[in-house]
Amino acid sequence: MVEHRVLDIMYLNKNNSSSAASSPDKEKKNFDDLKISFTDDYPKKNAELLSGQYGINLLLVGLSLMLALSYRGSAVKEEHLLSLLISLMLLQITWMLWYIARKDRQTCFVSEKDSDAGTSWLRGGLSLLALISLIMDAFRIGYYVGYKTCLSPAVGVYPVIHAMHTISQVHFLWFHVRDVIKTFETFARFGVIHAVFTNLLLWCNGVISEAKHFLDTHKRRLLDLGDTNITVGEEEPCCNCTTNTCSIFSHGLSYLYPFNIEYHIFVSVVLFVMWKNIGHTTEYQRNQNVVMRTNGLVAGPILGTIALASTIVVLVLYIIKVGDSVETRESAVTMFYCYGIVMLLFMCLAGSVGLLIFRSDNVPLDYSKNPSRKLDADLLFGTAIGSWLMSWCSILAVISTKSRPVYGWINFMYSLLVIIEKYIQNLFIIESLYRKQETSERDEVETIPEIYSVSAGSSLSLTSSYNGIINRAFENQDKVCVSLETDQEDNNQGYSHTGSLPEGSISLHTRRSAKPSKRRRVLKNIAVFLFLCNISMWILPAFGCRPQFDNGIEEETFGYTIWTTIVTVAMPLNLFYRMHSVASLLDVFRKV
Repeated sequence: MVEHRVLDIMYLNKNNSSSAASSPDKEKKNFDDLKISFTDDYPKKNAELLSGQYGINLLLVGLSLMLALSYRGSAVKEEHLLSLLISLMLLQITWMLWYIARKDRQTCFVSEKDSDAGTSWLRGGLSLLALISLIMDAFRIGYYVGYKTCLSPAVGVYPVIHAMHTISQVHFLWFHVRDVIKTFETFARFGVIHAVFTNLLLWCNGVISEAKHFLDTHKRRLLDLGDTNITVGEEEPCCNCTTNTCSIFSHGLSYLYPFNIEYHIFVSVVLFVMWKNIGHTTEYQRNQNVVMRTNGLVAGPILGTIALASTIVVLVLYIIKVGDSVETRESAVTMFYCYGIVMLLFMCLAGSVGLLIFRSDNVPLDYSKNPSRKLDADLLFGTAIGSWLMSWCSILAVISTKSRPVYGWINFMYSLLVIIEKYIQNLFIIESLYRKQETSERDEVETIPEIYSVSAGSSLSLTSSYNGIINRAFENQDKVCVSLETDQEDNNQGYSHTGSLPEGSISLHTRRSAKPSKRRRVLKNIAVFLFLCNISMWILPAFGCRPQFDNGIEEETFGYTIWTTIVTVAMPLNLFYRMHSVASLLDVFRKV
C-alpha cells in the first residue's frame, strides 16, 4: 500500500515536470499564432471592413461640402467642391492605369472571371450613358468659355478631367470588370472602393444640381401664377456672356442631367460587385449558353410601345399645360394621375400573372452565393423606399387635408397603386433571378455538339465547357506559359487531340432548338412589357413631370420646406429604381 502511494507521487511529479517543461513551448506557439494572425490573416479578414470605412468617410466629406455649398452665406465655394472631385477622379485614373499595366504584364496566368458581373448589354448601356455624359462635358466647357471672366478655373478644368475619367473608366469596365482579383487584394480593395464612392459623390453632385435647377424652375412657375411668397435666387453668373450660345448650353444641361446621374450610379453598382468579388472563393459552373429568342413576342412589345408613346404625349402636354394657369395646372395634374393609374394597373396585372406562372412550377430556387444577384435584390428593395415614402405621405395628405381638389382621391389611388406595383414587381423579378435554370425535352437551348473520341488506348474522353467564375487556382503555376492564341483555340474547339480521328469516333447529334412553350412565351412578353413600362415611368419624372410639387396637397400638410426635402431625397431613389428595374427585367427576359 505504501509502495503504491510512492509510485503515484512519483508519477504526478513526472507529469508536473513535463507540463512545466512544455509550457514555454505552448507560450511560444501561441505567440507565433498571434503573430501570424496579425501579419497574414488580419489583412485578409479586415481589408473589406477597412476599405469600406474609408469609402464611407470619403462620401461624408464630399456630402459635407455639398451641404455647406447649398447655404448661400457659407464660406465654402463651388471651386472647393470641384477641386475635391477633380482630385478624386485623378486618383482613380491613376489606380486604374496601375491595375491595367500590372494586368498586362501577367500574360502567363489565366485570371478568374465572374460571368455575371458585367454582361455585354450592361456594358453597352453604360457606354451609351457615358457618351451622353461626354456631350454634357462639352456643354459645360462651352458654358465656361462664355462666362470665363467671372467663373473659377476649376469650373473649366472639371469637365475636362471628368471626360478623361469617363473614357478611362468605360475602358476599365469593358475589359476588367469581370476580374476576380487574387493578388494585391488589400490595395485592390481600396482602389475599387475609392472608385465606387468617387462615382457616388459625382452622382450626389449631379442629383443636387438637378434638384436645384428643378426647384428654381418650380419657383418661377409659382411666381408666374401669382404666388408672391417665393424668392428665386440668381442662376446665371454675374457677368455677360461673351458668346451667343450660353443659353443653349444652359438649357441643354438641364436635359442631360438625368443621363449623367444614371451613368454614375450604374458604374457605382458595377464596381461594387467587382469589390465584393475580390478574393472570392470560386467554383466551377457548367456552361449555359443563354440565347435571347424572340419567338412569340407580340403582345408585350406592342403594349409596351403603346405605353411608351403615350408617355411622350403625356410628358409634352404636362410641360405645356402646367405653367399656363391654375385651371390648366389642375387639368395637367389630373391627366398625369389618370395616366399613371392605368399604367400601374396593367403593370400590377402583368406582374401578378408572372408570379402565378412561377408559383405553378415546381422548380427549386437557387440559393448559391452570387454577389451580383444579391446586390440586385438589395437594390430593388432599398431604392423602392423612396417612392414608398412619397406615396405614404401623399395618402396621409389626401386623408387629412381640408381642401378637396378634383384630383385629391385620384392622387390617393395613384399613390396606393405605386406601393402595390413595386411590391409585385420586386417579387416577380427576384423570383425569376433566384430560380434554377430548367431544361426539358421541349425547351432546350441549342448547344455546340459534344464529340466522343476513341483514342488508340480505347479510352473514351468527353470534354465540356464551363463558365461562371472560372477557378484555375489548382493548376500548376510553375508550368511554361502557353500562348494566348492556343488557349483561345482550345476554348473554342472544346477539346484538343493529336492526329486524326479514328473510324470509331462517335459524334453526338446537335440538339435542335424547339419553340418556347406557352408559359415561357407569356413570361417573355411580360418581361418586355414591364421593361418598356419602367422606361416610361422613368422618363416622366426625369424630364420634369413631377405632380408632387404641383398639386399642393402635400405642401398643405407637411409644409413647403419639409415636403421639398422629402421629394428631393426620395425622387433620385425612385429614378434609380426604375432604371435598375429595366436592367433586371432584361436579365429576366434572358433567363426565362
